[in-house]
Amino acid sequence: MSALPVPQVSAPRRGVAAGGWLAAAALAAGLLAGCGAGSANANLISVSTGACGGRWSPAAAGWRTFQIQNASTEAAEVDLINPVNGAIYAEVAALGPNTTRPMPVDVGSGAYAFRCLLEDTDPITGPTVRIGGHAQGAAAVLPVTTDDLLEPASEYHAYVTAGLNVLLGQTAALAADVRAGHLAGARAAWLPAHLTYERLGAAYGTFGNFDTEIDGRPDGLVGGVSSRRFTGFYRVEYGLWHGQSGRELTGPADQLAGYARSLRAAFPAMEIDLLDIGLRTHEILENALEFQLTGHDDYGSGTTLATTAANITGTRELLQVLHPLLVVRYPGLPAVYTWLGRLQRLVDAQRRPDGRWTPVSQLAATSREMIDAAASQTLQELAPIAVITEPRRT
Repeated sequence: MSALPVPQVSAPRRGVAAGGWLAAAALAAGLLAGCGAGSANANLISVSTGACGGRWSPAAAGWRTFQIQNASTEAAEVDLINPVNGAIYAEVAALGPNTTRPMPVDVGSGAYAFRCLLEDTDPITGPTVRIGGHAQGAAAVLPVTTDDLLEPASEYHAYVTAGLNVLLGQTAALAADVRAGHLAGARAAWLPAHLTYERLGAAYGTFGNFDTEIDGRPDGLVGGVSSRRFTGFYRVEYGLWHGQSGRELTGPADQLAGYARSLRAAFPAMEIDLLDIGLRTHEILENALEFQLTGHDDYGSGTTLATTAANITGTRELLQVLHPLLVVRYPGLPAVYTWLGRLQRLVDAQRRPDGRWTPVSQLAATSREMIDAAASQTLQELAPIAVITEPRRT
């Protein structure tokens, strides 16, 4: 991985990805604007077992591109840090043996040192270099450690547990309506249950196969919506809004309620990956943009905007548990809340007075454009959080 990449937290739902940690924070804060040239020898930083860099030439403040060379036989991570407090200006991660990668960074006045982390060894910090004057460079960000994330993880685990308790009753009531042939009642019960599940955004990866069973799509299944492997909320939604009888839907509805019971029973022994807590702040709404705001996940109820609102709630919960860590590390945090609020208002405006939601396919062109634009900008503001809160070895 090269230094300072823009994070790409992406792709299939529930996936896990992370880009370079400091880069996103610096980019979001508007601190990185380009990189300058310099002497290759002056900017060559070598990493080896027992040594980290050397006394590089301080030269003048401004943009420099260090060439980070791993001369060891182990994979390495190299950070440019403030040696006073360990805050990180830039990094090169996953640097293989006998590999050289660039590290562009805006160097200002102050103290700098390289810190090298080789696999299975303690971190090594090289000599301190001081640059005089009063030039402002890239801001350093304090790293987040595993210990820092234990309390947020505990709080979020409690939040998910409470949500699963609610989900149990809701899916049981939904299944009971279907068994009794009260399909109008089942349609009314389906959405609240689904939204409860959709608010548990950071736990999807923790749920493992339960997530596919409870909220999986028919994409890729032989037979699509007719496949016997198509289960969960979307399977029940499809039947309820496509004229299937109570008899046809009793099996899928009972199955959904059973999956919810099994997940609730298994969850106390599950541990949320600490990386996921920050990563999902971006991924939840990324998936909403891809699957809900396009109407992809509308299997008849026309409620994907309601699901998007639930996803916003799930994102806010993550921001709440991470707030003590973010408020001192991410200058762009107020913009996150500004754009989340704007997106929330645009989505909520599509809830009709009778409680029904406007299907995405029926949105006015202007409304759809405004919602999509707000979602995209919100994602831009959220993107750095995954790399800022990635648990790091210091």
